[in-house]
Amino acid sequence: MAAIRTCTLLLVCAALTLAATAARAAAGLGEWIRAERADLRLVSAVDSIAEGRDTVLVGLHIRLDDGWKLYWRNPGTAGLPPEIAWEGSENLAAARILWPAPQRFVLFGLQSFGYDGEIVLPIETRLAEAGAPAVFRADVSYLVCREICVPGGAVLALSLDRGAGGASAAAHLISRFLGRVPAPAETASIAFTTEVGARGLTVTARSAMPFSAPDLFVEGSGPLDLPAPTVSLAEGGRVARFYFASAEPLEAETLRLTLVDGGLAVEGTAAVARGSAGVWPILLIALAGGLILNLMPCVLPVLAMKVSGVAALAGRHRGVVRAKLAATAAGVVGAMLLLGAALALARAAGGAVGWGVQFQEPLFLAFMAAVTALFAYNLWGLFSVSSPAWAGAAADWAPKRGVVGDLATGAFATLLSTPCSAPFVGTAAAWALSRGPGEIFAVFAALGLGLAAPWILFALAPAAIAWLPRPGAWMLRLRFVLGLLLAGTSVWLISVLAAQVGIAAALAVAVTLIVAGCVLALARGRRFALPAAGALAVGAVALPLVSGVGPATRAAYADATALPFSPADLVEHAKAGDIVLVDITADWCVTCQVNKALVLNRGKVAELLKHEVRVMRGDWTRPDPTIAAFLAAHGRVGIPFNAVYGPGAPQGIVLPELLTERAVLEAIAQAQRSTAVANQR
Repeated sequence: MAAIRTCTLLLVCAALTLAATAARAAAGLGEWIRAERADLRLVSAVDSIAEGRDTVLVGLHIRLDDGWKLYWRNPGTAGLPPEIAWEGSENLAAARILWPAPQRFVLFGLQSFGYDGEIVLPIETRLAEAGAPAVFRADVSYLVCREICVPGGAVLALSLDRGAGGASAAAHLISRFLGRVPAPAETASIAFTTEVGARGLTVTARSAMPFSAPDLFVEGSGPLDLPAPTVSLAEGGRVARFYFASAEPLEAETLRLTLVDGGLAVEGTAAVARGSAGVWPILLIALAGGLILNLMPCVLPVLAMKVSGVAALAGRHRGVVRAKLAATAAGVVGAMLLLGAALALARAAGGAVGWGVQFQEPLFLAFMAAVTALFAYNLWGLFSVSSPAWAGAAADWAPKRGVVGDLATGAFATLLSTPCSAPFVGTAAAWALSRGPGEIFAVFAALGLGLAAPWILFALAPAAIAWLPRPGAWMLRLRFVLGLLLAGTSVWLISVLAAQVGIAAALAVAVTLIVAGCVLALARGRRFALPAAGALAVGAVALPLVSGVGPATRAAYADATALPFSPADLVEHAKAGDIVLVDITADWCVTCQVNKALVLNRGKVAELLKHEVRVMRGDWTRPDPTIAAFLAAHGRVGIPFNAVYGPGAPQGIVLPELLTERAVLEAIAQAQRSTAVANQR
């Protein structure tokens, strides 16, 4: 009898244990409800609500019958996405569906987007009272289709009590579908550009890694009826072009783009470029950008070359003036075309391209530092280049340095003018670099013509130079001052070099160039002086290659309170209610430093950045594919770049290249306008 009682007691204990285990396993799992062509339930990633917790990740778990399809948030040509009403829920403040990437279906001959089989729609919920129990009551309505379409609906419920907040039995399932929710395109270094023509829409996606079999889903502000795209890959698969043939006009100004490629799913936005007017409007923009580039702070070092070149022509024959200025202008345009060709080749090779990226290369910086130093020595009279003997007969007509020298001056002025962008330059360059070689050369030629405008205007009206006094003692003083400007430019270039290769290597370059100047000064007029100085200059250029890349110096704009650059974190900060100013800068960007001195580091803006607005700073002094992709996603290929993010501007408000206090304050005020969080379907 005792044995029977003992066995009975053990069986009761086992039953109670199993019941408790089952109860724990069921925590976070709602009851299955059979509805039209599907089974549905609510599930939670946690089995209870921990103290202080104010958000819970739940999921709408659906098992569709064989062959039936459920629609995505954008159903395509026809259909309806699932909708959830949360009336009757307890301790629920807001809920938002996180839509996993869809598949493309053809139903009844129409393009449709959605899911089949088993699907979990992850749902972010915010609790009204942190740490308190919650009851989720979801009134779900949906449409499923196969040969016919059938509407369905179900009322689902899920309760969560207080507890430790451990993972539920559905946590892994929800996490699996959460991993299919598209990430921001910037985090995968993918950038989108769009263009609408007379025959349809073209979307170009650029990635640091090659695509395999990508598909693209396009959403606008209203319904879009687009066919399946024609997809072509280029540049080793790193560029995917999606062409949607459509005769219907596209009214949207901004498109929401979801790209799916195997396990990759990203989402981004792109402004719609209207391409029906052809290339001419872009060429006019490029021409205007080149003109404005003459007035940008980063072009001030070129002023010395412009002034000295024009002043040296005072009193010369009109034919000489016209020929020299035309040659210099040709050098400007030719160098701009070579720059465009180099960027096109770099893009074809899969490299990150952008306006001014050559200043990220130590060899280029050392070369420019050497050339500016030699120009300064020439202006100071330490050396001159004589004309060849056969040109003696034309000595009175042709300048001593000849046409080649004028071409080189123009080319050098162009290279020195490109460390930072200007209004219209970024727009034109970004458009060109998303097109083929023909468009690239056309746009860069227009940029060159705009930049060469001062030389071209003087060449067309050489009589204007006659207003200048004839050469005399004033020219010597002017040459000395202009030489100081170029020497200062050389020092600045070496400081930028130090940020890339380290102080030791940069100092070695500086000392070598100073020694070259001393050789020219001490052995002035001797035959070996110029070759020796030239050899030292070549050695200075080669020093970064020999020394390699050392530890970078701390940037002058470094700020310990600034957030590290992370495009993915921008979304989280905006959700949390933070206002963030993104500042993409570089040591070689003069306009960036001007913006900081005149706007960001003074007055009301500086106070806001110190107390109310977070700063996220990206350093583009060295190549960074993440920054390049971020700029491209915003239609820019150069810096300065500034944008403000916040609850009222989760996609960011892009500021102009030249900042003003008013523009920054208005963007911050707009980003602070918190949008109401409502239930979303």
